[in-house]
Amino acid sequence: MGAFYDTRETSPVDERERDLFARLPGFVQAACERAPAVARQLQGIDPAGLADRAALARVPVLRKSELLQIQHATRIAREGATLDAERLRVFGGFATVGWGAARRVYASPGPIYEPEGTRPDYWGFARALHAAGVRPGMLVHNCFSYHFTPAGGMMESAAHALGCTVFPGGVGQTEQQVRAMADLAPHAYTGTPSFLRIILEKADEMGVSLPSLQRALFSGEAYPPSLQTWFKDRGIQGFQAYGSADLGMVAFETSAREGLVANEDLILEIVRPGTGRPVPEGEIGELVVTTLNADYPLLRFGTGDLSALMPGASPCGRTNLRIRGWLGRADQTTKVRGMFVHPEQIAHVLERHAEIGRARLVVSGETGHDVMTLQVEADAALDTEAVAATVREQTKLRAVIEIVAAGSLPNDGKVIEDARRYD
Repeated sequence: MGAFYDTRETSPVDERERDLFARLPGFVQAACERAPAVARQLQGIDPAGLADRAALARVPVLRKSELLQIQHATRIAREGATLDAERLRVFGGFATVGWGAARRVYASPGPIYEPEGTRPDYWGFARALHAAGVRPGMLVHNCFSYHFTPAGGMMESAAHALGCTVFPGGVGQTEQQVRAMADLAPHAYTGTPSFLRIILEKADEMGVSLPSLQRALFSGEAYPPSLQTWFKDRGIQGFQAYGSADLGMVAFETSAREGLVANEDLILEIVRPGTGRPVPEGEIGELVVTTLNADYPLLRFGTGDLSALMPGASPCGRTNLRIRGWLGRADQTTKVRGMFVHPEQIAHVLERHAEIGRARLVVSGETGHDVMTLQVEADAALDTEAVAATVREQTKLRAVIEIVAAGSLPNDGKVIEDARRYD
C-alpha cells in the first residue's frame, strides 16, 4: 500500500465528476423503490434527470432535524409493524435494509437511528486512517465509544480493512489506558485529541513512556494548531477526519495540512444557510452531502455544519474537493421578543427582493429591548420600506433595513447574528 489508499484519490477531477453523476440517477431510482422517504423527498423529480449539480440542486435539502422528526413520527404511526417493515418503522423510510440485512443499528442523540450494513469499512474511515500513516500489521488503540453510537465501530472496521489489529480501549479508565499502551505498544491512536492528551499527561504522572505511539486519527472535536504542535512535540503526528453517524466519513486531513479532502462516493455542496442554493467557491455556508450508500441513501443531507470549498487540488496529490473543515453551526435560529427567527425566513426575504446580494440579520440591544437590523448589500435605490414589510410578513417582527457596501458583510456563513448584551 503506497502513498495513496487507491487510484481514485488521484483520478482527474472531471473523470470523478462524470462517474458520480453517471451513477447517481440509477442509484436514486433504486433508492426510491426501497426507501419511500427518498421518493417523497424528490417531490416528482425524475431520477433520470439528476445528471449534474444544477439538477441535484433542485432536490430539497433534508436537514438532521427533519430526519429526527420523520423517524419519530413514523415510529409512532407504525407501532406493531411486521419484521419486514422495520426499515420503515425505525428508520423513517430512508433505509433500504432492516433486521438481518443490517449488521447493527445505532442511536444518536434524539434519538436518530442509523443502520450499519455488512460491507467492509462500511463507514469509510479506512481512507482517513491510511492518510494518517496507518499501515497493515499495525496495532490501533481505539478510544472511541462502542456504546450506542457507531464511533468505536467506525474506526475498528476501518482498521480491519487496512489489515490492522485493534485494542478496543473505549472511553474513561485513564490509568488502565496507560497500562495497556505500555504493555501492547500500539502504533496508532483513534479517538478525540483531548482524551489522548489526558492519557499522555497521566502517563507522565505515572512515569510511563509510550514511545511506540507515533500516529493518531482524531475526530469528534476541534483539533487546533496549538494542539497539533503539542502532539508533534511528543513525536505524534495527529490528523483529523470529519464525519457523522448518518454519512460516515465525509472528509479527512492529509500530510499537506491544507483543508480536508472529500471522501470518494460522496457529492459535497456548500449552500446558503436556510436554503438549498449552492454558494460560490470559497464562501462559507452549510455543508450538504449526498452519499451513494445503497443501504442508507441520504440525498442532499444538511449536516448543520458550516464550511467552505477550497480552490484547486491538495498539494498532497489527492484531487477530490477540499473543504476548510468545521467552521461553526448553520442553525442560527434566534428568539427575538418571544418569537423564533430562522435563517429560512431571511432566505425568503432575499427571494422576494432579487436586487439584494448578501444579507445579515443583526439582533442587538439589551435583555427585553431587542432590535432587529437587516444589513443588506444593495444599491442605494433599494426600496427599504418594501423589504421591511417583507421581513415583518415573514417573522411577524419589525426590523430596520440598513444598506451596506457590496462585499462588506463578513464571509463567515452567518445569516443571523445575535449581538445582544446579557450582562
